[in-house]
Amino acid sequence: MGKDLCLSHRGQAFARCYAFFFESPSRLDRRRAHCRRYSCRLNPRHLKSLLAISCSLLAVAFSGCGSSFTVNAAGAGTLQATPSSVNFGTVTVGQTANSTITLVNPGVAAVQVSQINVTGGTFSLVGQNNLPLTISPHGGTYAVTVQFAPIATANSSGQLTVVSNASSNSSLTVNLRGAGQAGSGSSSPALSSLSCSQTSITGSATDACTVALASAASGTGSTVTLSSNSSAVTVPASVTVPAGASTASFSATVSSVVTAQSAVLTAAAGGATKTFTINLAAALPALTLSTTSLSFGNVTLNTASTRSVTLTSSGTAPLTVSADAVTGAGFTLSGLSLPVTLNPGQTASLTVTFDPTTAGTVTGTATLTDNASGGTATISLSGAGQTSAGVLTSLSCASNSITGTGTDACSVVLSAPAGTGGFAVALSSSSSAVAVPASVTVAAGASSASFTATASSVTTTQTATLTASAGSITKTFALQLSIGTPTLTLSTSSIAFGDVTVNTTATQPLTLSSTGTAAVTLSAASVTGTGFSLSASAFPITLNPGQTATLYAQFDPTTTGTFTGQLTVTSNSSSGSTAQVSLSGTGSTSHQVDLSWNAPASSPDPVAGYDVYRAPTGTSSYQLLNSSADTQTTYVDSTVQNGQVYDYEVKSVDSSGVESGPSNIVTLTIP
Repeated sequence: MGKDLCLSHRGQAFARCYAFFFESPSRLDRRRAHCRRYSCRLNPRHLKSLLAISCSLLAVAFSGCGSSFTVNAAGAGTLQATPSSVNFGTVTVGQTANSTITLVNPGVAAVQVSQINVTGGTFSLVGQNNLPLTISPHGGTYAVTVQFAPIATANSSGQLTVVSNASSNSSLTVNLRGAGQAGSGSSSPALSSLSCSQTSITGSATDACTVALASAASGTGSTVTLSSNSSAVTVPASVTVPAGASTASFSATVSSVVTAQSAVLTAAAGGATKTFTINLAAALPALTLSTTSLSFGNVTLNTASTRSVTLTSSGTAPLTVSADAVTGAGFTLSGLSLPVTLNPGQTASLTVTFDPTTAGTVTGTATLTDNASGGTATISLSGAGQTSAGVLTSLSCASNSITGTGTDACSVVLSAPAGTGGFAVALSSSSSAVAVPASVTVAAGASSASFTATASSVTTTQTATLTASAGSITKTFALQLSIGTPTLTLSTSSIAFGDVTVNTTATQPLTLSSTGTAAVTLSAASVTGTGFSLSASAFPITLNPGQTATLYAQFDPTTTGTFTGQLTVTSNSSSGSTAQVSLSGTGSTSHQVDLSWNAPASSPDPVAGYDVYRAPTGTSSYQLLNSSADTQTTYVDSTVQNGQVYDYEVKSVDSSGVESGPSNIVTLTIP
């Protein structure tokens, strides 16, 4: 009875609280006291009923009967996610794991979902989510399936984001976690290296790169993730090393940059991370001219002579030539439609014309304005106008073939002697392997002039065409170039050091000569044998025909005795890839002779010192050993040679340097 009565009283108390909810504050206070007396509490279900019949309020907040409540606006929906975060745990690399996240709407109005997104490269949505979609109120749900597919043995994180019109959470997020692990018997090998063929790139280009694993990939292969920290260098998101292989290649695509910078490429696999740095240089325009001077020689008055200059865009960015100008009477420019833009590697031709109207020498300058670093490029011009000119009749050389490097004596011939001021003939060669002067001048009164063609060694047989031109006449000469033969010749095949004191270094030179018809390259030199060595030399060394180089062999014995060795020189000589020089020497001990004598008992001319003389026994070739008079009566000769026999004598010297007669002779044999 007491329990039922308490429930009844609570119900009555609630009824009274409910009925007088909107009463004045004083009456409401009395109702609250009544409620406390009967220990009544407002039930949220009663609150819903109260709100349903109340006026339209955005929110109703009240406290009474011992509780406080806040109610959302009428007609609003909310959105919750169950679970609020997902941990997939560890999943074998190459396999997948799924998890379902339930979206719940506990609100009183439907929720419109406009977007469902997943971030994190190893996480993705499963199935079709037809958006927009509606989740009904009062507990309506929608299930979203998220998949985790690890590609490496590493921790991964991501996020599911749901965008809706829910009043409480218009952008609902669910954190995602997972870890990849190696599968049984098919673990992903660790990454051992990341490399690219180029460490520095200017302008736009591609770089061939390679990833390498510590061991061969198994199963379906190993995936290596890739990234770049620079937007100027793009790489694939990943590259797969095939099963059974340990390397895989990919391309890094480089875009032009305006300032020098570095891009760091990163690769990760099997728990290991490797990086590679590519230095990016700013692309710059540059202009290269085929020549910076033109000599037209003698040109008949009012007769036009033309020359061409090739403009090459030799930089790493487009070259723009905006204007040209020329100075000098009789010179004009043509051939360029300005402004002209040349991409790297492209060329254009500029025509220079000389049409003299008066006799005499004329100089000028052609100037090109461009966007290269210098801003302008110039070509010096020269020519001579004359009333009459000799005619070029021939171009010839002493030899029509050259093997390897060499020179050829050539000449140009006119039909008549050159007039006052001489006659200029322009020269050129079709091959970079043959160099000729830009021009040769036939002296006044002469009908020919000589010049030298210098040939460099070639790797393939070819023909160089020499061209001579004067006015409108051109003559040519064909010069056959043959492959040269590199030949190395040594100055000696053996070096004998003779007797060398122990722990004393003796040095002997070895001259190496290029005696062939092509350059010989010395790649290395080595020495064998106890005590023998080679002084420091920088290899490789290239010797053109006729050139020489010197190596220095050394012998530094540490013990007595006879020693032999060998010096080997490695080269591309046609006579053999190696050349040997035999080495020999004897380590010996050093000797010295200690001399002493008695001073004269008396002398009318006071003795100031003594001179010591030595001569090989049996000769009279005495040599003064001391550089100044010795004031002592002893002397040490440390310059003796092993195995020699010497005679010694001493003379006293006065203060004026006058010597006395010699002492007795002492003969000594050096061991």
